[in-house]
Amino acid sequence: MEKIVKDVGDIQSRLLHHRPIINAEIRYFVREFEEKRGYRENRLLENLSKMVTEANDQLVALDTDSVNQGMITDLIRRLEAANHMAQRVQQREIEVQQGTQLQANIEHLKDDWSDFLKEQQRLKEEVDEQHVKAVGQLSTHYSEMKMNLTRFAPM
Repeated sequence: MEKIVKDVGDIQSRLLHHRPIINAEIRYFVREFEEKRGYRENRLLENLSKMVTEANDQLVALDTDSVNQGMITDLIRRLEAANHMAQRVQQREIEVQQGTQLQANIEHLKDDWSDFLKEQQRLKEEVDEQHVKAVGQLSTHYSEMKMNLTRFAPM
């Protein structure tokens, strides 16, 4: 019975406790990459890094030469053309905006002028009314004076 309990304990330990297995795998991994390969991957990566740096330096030198040969002037020319086109578009937009604003101002001035003419017509009619009243009053006043004169005048 003791052997059965011990075997069951071992089976349970293997099934439920994975720490010893994981530790063994870790030791194997470290030994494989550090001891057996002798940092071969590290040296390989350093060599690769050196080659990439050298290639990058050569390409930068080539790119700098090609940029100096004409790419900058071409780029500047294109940027100036794009800038000129953007300025033209902006100028047209400003002209359209000013045109619509000018049209709105003209309409506003027409409305103001129409209101002014209506007000002037109203004032003219008022003055004409006052004139007619004044003429009426003066004519009645003078006709009364004429009648008074004819009454008092010697015959």
